[in-house]
Amino acid sequence: MPTPVLTAALAGVPSGIQSQGVWQGRRQLFVRFAGEAETATMYRADALAREIDRILARSAYHSLAISGRDALGNPEFLAGVLGQVGTKIPVMVDTDGERPEAIDALKSWLNLVQITLELSSNARPVDRPLETIRQAASAGCDHALVVVAREDASDAQLIRIVEQAHGASAATMIVVHPGPTGGERPTLDRRWATLIEQAITIHGDTRLALRIPGPAALR
Repeated sequence: MPTPVLTAALAGVPSGIQSQGVWQGRRQLFVRFAGEAETATMYRADALAREIDRILARSAYHSLAISGRDALGNPEFLAGVLGQVGTKIPVMVDTDGERPEAIDALKSWLNLVQITLELSSNARPVDRPLETIRQAASAGCDHALVVVAREDASDAQLIRIVEQAHGASAATMIVVHPGPTGGERPTLDRRWATLIEQAITIHGDTRLALRIPGPAALR
């Protein structure tokens, strides 16, 4: 039986600086899955693997970042790509955490599973992101929770999600990024110092940072 051709719609393979999370500030090569409003190009897994190798041979990168809309929505394609990339550098996936079942198929190649959640007054349930943390921990991958706290997120919400992430895995790296306020970079007032003080009593590996703005930064 012939091997199926694996393809996916990508927004591109750009180089950039990681804007958030554990590897914030690192120069990465991004494999970005296309969102609804983005121009998409269809890539075959074997062709993408060759393109990644060509780019990595020309320039230095800290790591490869799998990101964009529904980054774990096509694990078969990603396994086909990563299994054929010859140049070995660390690989991270930045995901919304809605596909915990994809971790097992990719665990051989993933160094860091980063779940990014936007926290607001009407935030969605976090059951599946928490399961993604558990799956990453079980697979032996480093795992992180990035919380982008919008201005309407309450202190109680933030503390609760820290408690839940700690319960899912005590090895979770938690990064809290204050969200934008009125289109401007947020100010780290005394509230944030108090929140992080409370958070680290629950989970010691909790840190606070401002995101790096574009255009050089990507996620």
